[in-house]
Amino acid sequence: MEEIKPFEFKQCISILKSTGKKAHNLRSLREVAASVSDESIFHHTYQYFLKGHILEYTNDFAHWAGEGLEERALAERLSNIDPYDFYNVSELRKELLGVMDDYLNNFPEPREAMAGDEFYFNETVTFTFPIGLVVKNLAEFLIAVKYVDTASLYYHFYEARIRLGIDDFSAWIDQVLGKRELAAKIRGIDLFMHSVEGIREHILETIEDEVKRGMEAIGG
Repeated sequence: MEEIKPFEFKQCISILKSTGKKAHNLRSLREVAASVSDESIFHHTYQYFLKGHILEYTNDFAHWAGEGLEERALAERLSNIDPYDFYNVSELRKELLGVMDDYLNNFPEPREAMAGDEFYFNETVTFTFPIGLVVKNLAEFLIAVKYVDTASLYYHFYEARIRLGIDDFSAWIDQVLGKRELAAKIRGIDLFMHSVEGIREHILETIEDEVKRGMEAIGG
């Protein structure tokens, strides 16, 4: 019998760095967003959910537009941008700038942020490392998901999509355990409708249902 390839849980830690750049209205936001590093754009988009922000938005730019500038229509348009639809940060940046340009064409006099509510551009240096947790079957995987840090869930469910185009969990469940239907259900959990903890709950619920059905089938 072929040995099952275990799943090794990893975790990422990000160290925040200030770029020293900030914006006080949409026009200055657009100007700085056009020139900051890819790492800064990545931080304010892909890593939004790692920071536990408001689920009404899907990136820091939308968050600031809605809360800092009270430009709700702009915030909605920025939130509709799915970073995982793009092959690289350059394409994502182009889309963000396009939305800002279109909004400025229609509303050329954007609101000013209140003092202290400016948008501060940051970037992160991210380190990834194994956490010493390896599982070989679905029951072990279920227990692990219950207790691993949110940074581990983020790495395997969000960040993996940048590396592989698919989350690590469903890839292992499909390719190693051969449970294609279960993998599809986990893969189908909406990234933007839940916090990282919400993702954990949905994964646990989905796997628990699968384990329960398996036990019922064995019991006859």
